[in-house]
Amino acid sequence: MNQQAGTPAVVCRGLRKVYDGKHGLFRKRSPAVVAVDGLDLRILRGECFGLLGPNGSGKTTTVEMLEGLLAPTAGEVELLGLHWPSDEEKLRERVGVALQETHLPEKLMVEELLTLFRSFYRKPRPLAHLLAEVELEEKQRAWVGKLSGGQRQRLAIACALVGEPEVLFLDEPTTGLDPQSRRQVWGLVAAYRARGGTVVLTTHYMEEAERLCDRVAIVDHGKLVRLGTPAELIAALPGDHVIEVEIEKSGAAGLDAEDLRGLPSVAEAHLSAEGAWSLAVREPEHAVAAVLALVERKGCTLARLGTRKASLEDVFVALTGRHLRDG
Repeated sequence: MNQQAGTPAVVCRGLRKVYDGKHGLFRKRSPAVVAVDGLDLRILRGECFGLLGPNGSGKTTTVEMLEGLLAPTAGEVELLGLHWPSDEEKLRERVGVALQETHLPEKLMVEELLTLFRSFYRKPRPLAHLLAEVELEEKQRAWVGKLSGGQRQRLAIACALVGEPEVLFLDEPTTGLDPQSRRQVWGLVAAYRARGGTVVLTTHYMEEAERLCDRVAIVDHGKLVRLGTPAELIAALPGDHVIEVEIEKSGAAGLDAEDLRGLPSVAEAHLSAEGAWSLAVREPEHAVAAVLALVERKGCTLARLGTRKASLEDVFVALTGRHLRDG
């Protein structure tokens, strides 16, 4: 891959996607749905760029427009200096895609499937290299339908890497995988980037985004909410630690936001739908003591108390009031 770090690999300007309302014989037309609403992004060569947002936020629609799978209603997509659909043949040779749900033919063997995908490219990677990279050498003559979930996902990524793409799109690549399989996928991403590749990633796992992504864009309702490195976004929070407090439902009256925000080192207090408080704090050692004293003064019964470092999940809640896994 001959890439110049710092130059754009993916650019979109004013990207917009509107789905027309539908109607049936016995009902009125439903209103149009704006899935993506004027998105501007500039993704640099060689970086791993994450798109984060809850289900329905527009991130998958955005990725499908960047991949050329979906035509935008308005706006422009530029990929490696080229455009869909006028440069489609050139782009298909230089872009790899692993979809959120990849349905691979189960009656083919692993080596047969990869041989099929290799036939789509003028200069495919050697079969042995692909099998070694995704750690499927021992499964090369196994039926695809007999693979585990993690093995299937690694095979799907191998199919995306057949042409040694310059840009790799990964849409929720580790959803439903066990921790070991998830880390194997992370290793594939790291190896690909070490060769100079650019990754566009969507994920619901905050540890994954913080570990893999150079920058992330938080999107909600089809709009860009915030853009930056994970460290920058977390540093912008009012506190770098979170205290989680849950009170027993029975017994004395619970805690309230005004009392909690008045405690030493507590900058913000949010109550979740499950009834647990999340406190953004600067000095957790002082804040914990103050919380325990408040619980005692109120006559409450503590069900749970824990502390952790702030994460991208907390960034999203602070910006939108919703969790990343909320629909």
